[in-house]
Amino acid sequence: MAFELRDHTADIAVAATGDTLAAVFASAANGLAAATCDEIPSMNGSAAGGDGPHDAAIGNAGSDRFSLSVTARFREALLYDYLADLIYERDVRALLPVDNRVTIHEPDRGVDPDDLEDQRTDGESGTELWRLDASARGIPLSAIDAREVKAVTYSEMAIEETTEGWRAYVLFDV
Repeated sequence: MAFELRDHTADIAVAATGDTLAAVFASAANGLAAATCDEIPSMNGSAAGGDGPHDAAIGNAGSDRFSLSVTARFREALLYDYLADLIYERDVRALLPVDNRVTIHEPDRGVDPDDLEDQRTDGESGTELWRLDASARGIPLSAIDAREVKAVTYSEMAIEETTEGWRAYVLFDV
């Protein structure tokens, strides 16, 4: 599971890879965190990849995980909604979501997506939709040097299975 930040005009792109679809979604979410903060503190307060200026201030802060769930008709919409929810959670909680963990439930293959026009997920019959259950560890934004990532975009978004696993490409508005 990996990601690479790529420069893009007025945006930042994340090229993510993973062995599974869930792993590539988690990798894209970790890429969102990396786009927000150059040095992401680990659980023990040290920055991933080196010592950052705010490590002592973080200490054990940010060790609590929070959960979220998303449903969508299509994989791309699921990734978009998941990343948009992480940005929302970041803004509401004033926490940077890191160490993302994802489980994806695929829709019932016997259902044609074109037949879903008026169907909604009511908690009972969600098999026609993709569902994502995720958790993340939150690091206080006040303890890090964070850039604002405003939104996820559909522009150039791609999710594809390869011979090595999965890869996704996502642009964020900064």
